[in-house]
Amino acid sequence: MKTFMGKNFLLSTEAAKILYHTYAAELPIIDYHCHVPPRDIAEDKQYSNITELWLSGDHYKWRAMRSCGVAEKFITGDASDYEKFRAYASVMPSLIGNPLYHWTHLELQRYFDCDLILSEKTADEVWKITSEKLADPSMSVRNLIRQSNVEIVCTTDDPADTLEYHKALAEDDSFDVQVLPAFRPDKAFNINKPGLADYYKKLGAAAGVEITDTASLKEALGKRIEFFNDMGCRTADHGLDEFPMYVKPNEYAANQALACALASDGRDVTAEMLCAFKCEMLLWLAGEYAKHGWVMQIHAGVYRNANDRMMKKLGPDSGFDSIGYTNVEGILQLMNAMENRDALPRTILYSIDPSANAAIGAGIGCFQTSEDGFPKVMQGSAWWFNDTMDGMKAQMKQLANLSAFGKFNGMLTDSRSFTSYPRHEYFRRILCALIGEWVEEGLYPFDPEALATLVCDICYNNTKNFFRFTAK
Repeated sequence: MKTFMGKNFLLSTEAAKILYHTYAAELPIIDYHCHVPPRDIAEDKQYSNITELWLSGDHYKWRAMRSCGVAEKFITGDASDYEKFRAYASVMPSLIGNPLYHWTHLELQRYFDCDLILSEKTADEVWKITSEKLADPSMSVRNLIRQSNVEIVCTTDDPADTLEYHKALAEDDSFDVQVLPAFRPDKAFNINKPGLADYYKKLGAAAGVEITDTASLKEALGKRIEFFNDMGCRTADHGLDEFPMYVKPNEYAANQALACALASDGRDVTAEMLCAFKCEMLLWLAGEYAKHGWVMQIHAGVYRNANDRMMKKLGPDSGFDSIGYTNVEGILQLMNAMENRDALPRTILYSIDPSANAAIGAGIGCFQTSEDGFPKVMQGSAWWFNDTMDGMKAQMKQLANLSAFGKFNGMLTDSRSFTSYPRHEYFRRILCALIGEWVEEGLYPFDPEALATLVCDICYNNTKNFFRFTAK
C-alpha cells in the first residue's frame, strides 16, 4: 500500500519519478488565466482564517458541500467562518475520486506544513494550525505567490476596468512577479441579457465614447484594447456560452441586433440575432488582437445558471453552472472567416464538454499554419469540470492522438484562490505519470534529453513563447 500523497504521489513508474522530480517540480508557474483579484495582490492582503482564504468565493467547494447535503447557511449563508470550515471538513471523507480531495490536502501540505487528513474529527486541529500560520506575515498574498514559484499571473478584467492595481504593481519594484491584465469583454457581448445599456454607459465613459451602435462600440473597445496593451496585456478571453450557430459576419445585421437589444433590454433578441452580433464583433476583435500580437482564448459550451431560484438568490458564479453544448463546427467557421481576412490571432480553444475534445483536437489542425515556429491555434487544458485526474489524462491523450502533444501549453489555475497553485503540481504529476507510462510500455524511447525537453516545454516554455511573455 502506498503512502497517501507521499513524495511519489501519482508517479508509478521510474520514468515518471525522474521526469517529475528532476524537471517538472522546480519549473516556474505561468498562470495565464485566473480570476484572482489584482487589488488583493497590490494591497498584499492577509487572510484572517482558512474559510476566508478557501471558501469565500470557491464554487467548486460550494458544489461539493451541496452534494453532501450541507445547508446553504453553512455555504453562502450567515454561519460563522468556523462553522463553515467545519461543514467543509465534514464532507471531505465523501469526496473520494473528486480532485478537491487532493487539492485540499496538497494545499494543507504545501502552505501549512500540515499532513493531517481533513475530516470532522481533525477540523478543530486544522483550524488552529491554519489560523496560527495565516497570522504570520509570510502568508500574505504576495508571499503566497512567491513561495508558489509563480512568474506571471494574468487576471481576468473587464474592458471598463481602470487597471489601477495593475499599474501600481507594475511600478512596484519590491514585487518581481508580473501581474498582467487579460481583456474579457463578455459583458459587451451579452445583448440578450438585461442591463446592457447601463454597462455600455460605463464602458463608454471609460473609453470617452458614447455607444449607440456597433461602430461606436468598436471604437470604444478599440480604445480600451490600446489601453490594456499599454498596460502589458498579452491575451483576450471570451466565454462563448451561447453560440448555437455560425452566421456570416454582417455589420448591418449586427447593428440591427444591437438596436433591438437596447430597445428591449435584451428581451426580444433571438438566437440568430445574438449570433449575428457575436460573429461580427468577434471577427473585428480578432483582427485587433492579431494586430497587437495578443493570444485569443475561447472558453465554450457552459450552460450557465441552470437553477433560476438560486441564481436570483445568490447571483452568477455561485455553483449552478453545468456542461452545455460546444458548437465546434461554428467556432471553426468563425475562425475560417478570421483567416480569410488574415485576422486570426494565436488562439487557444477550451471546451467544458469533454465529448468535444476530439473535434477540437482535429479542428485546430486546420489553422496551425505558421511562419514563426509555433502553431497558431492550440487546444487548451482540461477545463473546469474536466480538470480531474481522468479528465486531464483524457484531454492530453486525445490531443496527443490528433496533434503535436509536445507543443501543448499545459496548465492554468482558472482559480479565485491564492493557494490554488498546487493544481499545477497536480497537473505536472499527472503529465509525468502519463509520459512515464508511454516510456515504460515502449511507446516512446527513454531518451532523457528528449523527455526533459518535452516536460519543460509543456509545463513552462511553450506558454512563455506562445504568449510572447517577457521579463518584468
